[in-house]
Amino acid sequence: MAYHLAEINIALPVEPLDSPRLAEFVAALDSINALADESPGFLWRLQTEDGDATAIRVLDDERLIVNMSVWETIQALGDYVFRSVHTDFLRRRREWFVPMRESMTVLWWVPAGTVPTVAEPEERLRHLQANGPTAHAFTFRTPFPSPDGVVATDDEWFCPA
Repeated sequence: MAYHLAEINIALPVEPLDSPRLAEFVAALDSINALADESPGFLWRLQTEDGDATAIRVLDDERLIVNMSVWETIQALGDYVFRSVHTDFLRRRREWFVPMRESMTVLWWVPAGTVPTVAEPEERLRHLQANGPTAHAFTFRTPFPSPDGVVATDDEWFCPA
């Protein structure tokens, strides 16, 4: 069976999304999402009719925003996150988001063709926070091979934030 990589990242904006302080971030959402959609290895992302996921609530906290997607490989996601225009926004995340004490990003493998629900990554995030990286829930810094044994063969793709 083939597997794909699912990811979720959750953030707490420093102010409401309609505030002037977050205007540049919000204005860039469409282009950054389009960049993901067009990136090699991209398969799916969580979104509403508006084309993003900022209205979807997670972890019972109305203030949090979420991004969830599925990619063919961890390398494809890593290239998008760390080797594209997305990186410019990643570097500026502290301007827009409250630093979190615990990891709010989790990666996990799903059978090819699977679209995760919002509840699944919440459980995996809690698992990561309680147990550290495991094959069930991991991070870019501590990746795990897919259940079919596929591993990254080129360490150069990786550039942790």
